[in-house]
Parts: sequence; C-alpha cells; structure tokens
Amino acid sequence: MLFQDPEAFLGEVEAVARLGGAQLMAYWRSLAADQINEKSRNDLVTAADVASENAILEAVTRRFPSHRVLAEESGSSRDEDAAPTWIVDPLDGTTNFVHGIPQFAVSIGVAVQGRVDFGVIFDPCKNDMFTAARGRGARWNGVPCRVSGRGGLKGSLIATGFPFKAHRLLDPYLAIFKDVFLRCKAIRRPGAAALDLAYTACGLFDGFFEFQLSPWDVAAGSVLVEEAGGVITDMNGAAGFLENGNVVCGPPGVHDELLAVVTAHGDAWRAALDR
Repeated sequence: MLFQDPEAFLGEVEAVARLGGAQLMAYWRSLAADQINEKSRNDLVTAADVASENAILEAVTRRFPSHRVLAEESGSSRDEDAAPTWIVDPLDGTTNFVHGIPQFAVSIGVAVQGRVDFGVIFDPCKNDMFTAARGRGARWNGVPCRVSGRGGLKGSLIATGFPFKAHRLLDPYLAIFKDVFLRCKAIRRPGAAALDLAYTACGLFDGFFEFQLSPWDVAAGSVLVEEAGGVITDMNGAAGFLENGNVVCGPPGVHDELLAVVTAHGDAWRAALDR
C-alpha cells in the first residue's frame, strides 16, 4: 500500500465524504424544478449532485494536489494514470433524493496503482459511515463489520437494481430475477447501489447483483465487501466489474449460487449487451 499511514488517509477520505454529504443535506427535500435535469432517459442530475461533487473536488485538489479524480459529473481531473485516483459518486441514489426518499449516499473509492484500496460510503440522512482500507477490515460507524454467515440463497435477503438505463437487458434480467426469487427469502430494490454494497458488507443484505453500473457506483463498495469477508465479481466470475459494471457479490456461498443463476442465463444477457 502506497500510504505509510492508511488509517490516517482513510480518515481524510471520510472527512471529504462528509463535506459532500453536507452539501446534499443543504438541498434535501428543497430542490426546485429548475435544479433537476435529465442527462439521458431516467438518468438525473441535480444541483445537489453538482454542489457535492464541487465540494469533494475542491477538498481533494487542496489536500492532495497530485491525486487524480474520476467523478460522475465532471469526468477525470488529470491524466496521470500512476497517481492515486479518487473514484467519486457525489450522490448515489439521485432519483430517491429527488423524490424525498432517504436512501442515498456519497461514495468515494481510492485506487492506488490500479487497485481500489480505500472505500468510504456516507449516508448523510442517517449519519451512517461505512469505511474500509485494504488489509484492515471494514467498519460501520467505526465498528468492525462482516458479511452475513449465510451459506447460500436459501433463506437469504438479496438486493438488486433494475437495468433502468439499459432496457435491452430487461428480459434476461427478469428471468434471472425470477430464478433468484424462487430460491431466496426475499429481494429488495432500494435504489442506491453504493448502499446495497455497504449493506451487503455489513450483513444486512446477504447478496447483491446488478447490471451496467458505473465505476463510481461500485469502487468504494467493492473494497468494503472484500474487507468484510465477501466475494465480488462481474457476471463472468472475473474481476472486471469496474470496467463492465456487471456485479455479483455476497458471502462466498451466496455469491457462488447467485453467479450460477446469472451464468445459466448468460447467453441471453450477453446477446442483449451485444445489441
């Protein structure tokens, strides 16, 4: 790990996430119609997203001027691939935020030499802070957390996200949903992937799967899940989830059974992705 004091650096990431969260709460349940725009169908951006991202970018630039930032609304701040990279979602769960539903978060992962080594997910509405540093475990509000002890899909509570920006995937997704639904106890769709990953790391959910996420949706949560004892892969069972955005995760047994269901429908969802 590049940083001599990982815990101190993790504290810096947490502080930056809180700055973003403070901006979100300044807009919470008070957005005007002209502060909400649609980037593409079903993909919103608000004044709150922009204010949170600006606060985060300013803080990173001031505290760590040599670092790179990859953020949802503004893209990459510099081109040096070797620099530590902050992968930022200033508001994950924008649709929930717009509708006044208290399920959203700031998500920040920091990659060092191409691997995400730090993850912070902050829910400012509930004041929930989820943190992880590679090799040092995962924590929920400062208390160590672990994935659930569930050994498979039977009796499990699974989280998911609908392919709302990739409707071509709807039919294979629904087929996967049906097969998972018939094997588990229940499925939830809360609407903020970063928190779905954090809740899986803490054992509130037993597993999670979703297609077509972005790197900033997944980066922080991936290190949380791994440091909490879970497994996270793409839907081919490989490590490409940051690149392709297709995610399956959970305790080892749940992950393996989820992946088996997804794989059984592989021809259909791969064909849909190729369209």
